[in-house]
Amino acid sequence: MPKKESDLNRRDFLSTSLAVGAALAIPSAATAQGTAYEAPAPFELDEATISTLQSGIKSGKYSARSLTQKYLQRIADTDKRTINAVLETNPDALAIADELDRELKAKGSRGPLHGIPILIKDNIDTADKMMTTAGSLALLGSIAPADSGVAQKLRQAGAIILGKTNLSEWANIRSSHSSSGWSGRGSQTRNPYALDRNPCGSSSGTGAAVSGNFCVAGIGSETDGSIVCPSSANGIVGIKPTLGAVSRAGIIPISHSQDTAGPMARTVTDAAILLGALTGADPRDPITSESQGKSHSDYTQFLDRNGLKNARIGVLRKLFGFSDAVDDLMSASIEAMKHEGAEIIDPIEIDSIGKLDDSELEVLLTELKADLNSYLSTLRPSVKVRTLKDVIEFNERNKEKEMKYFGQDLFLKAEAKGPLTGKVYKDALAQNRKLSREQGIDAVMDKHKLDAIIAPTGGPAWLTDLATGDHFSGGSSQLPAMAGYPNINVPAGYSFGLPVGISFFGRAWSEPKLIAITYAFEQATQHRKAPRFLSTVAL
Repeated sequence: MPKKESDLNRRDFLSTSLAVGAALAIPSAATAQGTAYEAPAPFELDEATISTLQSGIKSGKYSARSLTQKYLQRIADTDKRTINAVLETNPDALAIADELDRELKAKGSRGPLHGIPILIKDNIDTADKMMTTAGSLALLGSIAPADSGVAQKLRQAGAIILGKTNLSEWANIRSSHSSSGWSGRGSQTRNPYALDRNPCGSSSGTGAAVSGNFCVAGIGSETDGSIVCPSSANGIVGIKPTLGAVSRAGIIPISHSQDTAGPMARTVTDAAILLGALTGADPRDPITSESQGKSHSDYTQFLDRNGLKNARIGVLRKLFGFSDAVDDLMSASIEAMKHEGAEIIDPIEIDSIGKLDDSELEVLLTELKADLNSYLSTLRPSVKVRTLKDVIEFNERNKEKEMKYFGQDLFLKAEAKGPLTGKVYKDALAQNRKLSREQGIDAVMDKHKLDAIIAPTGGPAWLTDLATGDHFSGGSSQLPAMAGYPNINVPAGYSFGLPVGISFFGRAWSEPKLIAITYAFEQATQHRKAPRFLSTVAL
């Protein structure tokens, strides 16, 4: 159903947004219906995992340099004529790979990410030759003065930051009529399963690139749905961790009460490996101090093929019903879990569902103004936009490029908000936390003694539509996003060849249990299929 101003929610404007860039037109469905459109040639590293690449490095089949070269060539040969997921590649990637190869010979491996190429979302600072722009022309040329906490952790683990991925501009907080995967800087990212379909957002480029085998894994960020929705739409695994598990320092912000970065990969194992490399306290992000004794540097220890046995899984049935095809896939998923020994409690009820849209938006827009102003003030003097007001004025001056398809109504509403000390904001934040946490997820898990809650992550990818924007049908990201609790998307099957994901979420710091459960589900179902880069879906 069309979005209305009164019921606009976070899933509508953060986890979805879409538009077609003028320079990169989507192939017409009439030209090659149901057939591959310039499908990439078979790629040596298709569906490669971190462990297979590490085995190749150990055996001498690969080196960090050869892996980096292969992925860079894959991007150069394929990206712009298909999914348009990568904004820029790292000009120092090969030099970094060479140094890691030398280090491996001299000192040994740093761990499972040593020499592994990773793509990251273009709202994550890297103090190198790459820009960090959130997809906006207003930040074109901005080189971060310091690495983000995420980039720092990746480098410490020996990962190679291969490049920056496109995203829904400003992580989809600029307009209530925006389009997932479109940015002024990068134009439109496309879904690798059908190029006329949307990749969801706002971590659109990371989701599409990981699915399309442009890297082994990647990093996205989420405020509400922006990791799990593109993971669902692109047929991959995405982990939105507990708030505070991963540093937000150096990530272009929306909301300090909900923002977090997290891994996106083709398998639960790879997502778990990447999550372990990202966690830990960072003095630049005080909330990460809460992770001490609660997060882990190695989440692979929780991978358990029997993780569903005797697990109590609650079905949040109220979030079903927006698609018959999705409901059928959820029913099959529930049966698979039962077969693996899970105890299914169906349905469970959370009364706050549907009651939090207005208060969530109040919090996000108020925090956006404060948090974005703070971030922009730290940038190099060459960056001319220093406040949200400056960005708004830039967009007005450059509306033929920045606002060709949609405006900036949410930016304008955010600019009109008061300070973080305001009563309306503080009351909304308190209500959100109470209804999503103690009277929401925690209450229902206590009542039924649950290990996890399940619901559809979203529906099949919709047709990219510049004229009217996104066609988001439903989802389940809001409660765990507002609570700051972990949420994991895993592929649940396909509808007309388009991926559909299932979300598993639970209490704060329950990543170990969720990883055990999702790994068991993944191993039992094996739904992941590589995309074929079709021009459209054969209906």
